[in-house]
Amino acid sequence: MRVSKTISRLNKVRKSLEAFTPAEPAVERLSDLTGLTDNPGNLRGRFYVPEGLEGGAALVVVLHGCTQNAAVYDHGSGWSRLADRHGFALLFPEQQRSNNANLCFNWFDRGDTARGQGEAASIRDMIAVMGAAHAIDESRIFITGLSAGGAMASVMLASYPELFAGGAIIAGLPYGCAASVSQAFGCMGGRDKTSRAELGARVRAASAHQGPWPRISIWQGGADQTVVPSNAEAIVQQWAEVHGLPAEPSATDTVDGYPRRVWRGADGAELIEEYVIGGMAHGAPLAPGSDPGQSGKAGAHMLDVGLSSTDRIAAFWGIAPPAAAAKPRKAAAKAKQAAAQEPAAKRAAPRRPARRPKLLPTPVSDVQKIIEDALRAAGLMR
Repeated sequence: MRVSKTISRLNKVRKSLEAFTPAEPAVERLSDLTGLTDNPGNLRGRFYVPEGLEGGAALVVVLHGCTQNAAVYDHGSGWSRLADRHGFALLFPEQQRSNNANLCFNWFDRGDTARGQGEAASIRDMIAVMGAAHAIDESRIFITGLSAGGAMASVMLASYPELFAGGAIIAGLPYGCAASVSQAFGCMGGRDKTSRAELGARVRAASAHQGPWPRISIWQGGADQTVVPSNAEAIVQQWAEVHGLPAEPSATDTVDGYPRRVWRGADGAELIEEYVIGGMAHGAPLAPGSDPGQSGKAGAHMLDVGLSSTDRIAAFWGIAPPAAAAKPRKAAAKAKQAAAQEPAAKRAAPRRPARRPKLLPTPVSDVQKIIEDALRAAGLMR
């Protein structure tokens, strides 16, 4: 009986994911990246360079979430429009279904996350191609991602820290928390209890780099049941430990009604920031509109909360001016609206997924195939 119930729940998760795959944008703004000499992770490369961009510009690497592709994520997040306004280049590594049925980056697979291997190596090679083709300023390369893309941004920041001046992780996972499907479920559900010291040690062990380290912006929905909020705290503590900063923030403030915590270095520079958007479900916080400081288009996992993570991240990195003073907003109402935008079927998905892999029967049964199909659809199995 327990197995049959599990199969039923997994099939519901699969159907809900398929039902809410984001629609393609009406206008394609991205081009295909060519010139890769090595692509061990079999990723597709997309990019955007504003017209007339001069050499010495910054580069932002943007990693989409599960069920999305590069064009969908760009359309929702507004990164290419921000690049038009402030003059920087964009690279969009894109997952392919031959690697992951649900278009998730394989952030939990050691063959894709270790330095010099798989998807991580492909992204690194794409950065090199962009740098050479567009005379990118090597001291101003940044990376961001949502969900599985956020987890993959953690991978890149740890495995290739010398490449990046800064990173931003949205609804993501700390580096090294999973090396298998079952561990991935545990991390997403907040069941990984790794100490602060070990979290930092994992980053330092990922490469021979000894500093300086990238600046990190962390974003999390307070009502996220897909990647629970304790993961944001783990990311904060991982990078605070690497930077040699205390567990408690240097300062706290409020931005458009939402709390922001900041960790500063000895010289007063902001090295880590964290936003937790109360009431927001799983997705990227956005503020659709035409005013400066308001980027994005609301949609699946692209949530209008009246605060643009895209604009704030770019300002934190120093590649866009600080966001203009925002008009007073009813933050709680915006967050409630964001939570409501998350599909009901998605919100109703099982909350204890870590148990699922233990229920897999022997490989010869038809039941095995059904479960494996559901796991692949969830982006947690190849």
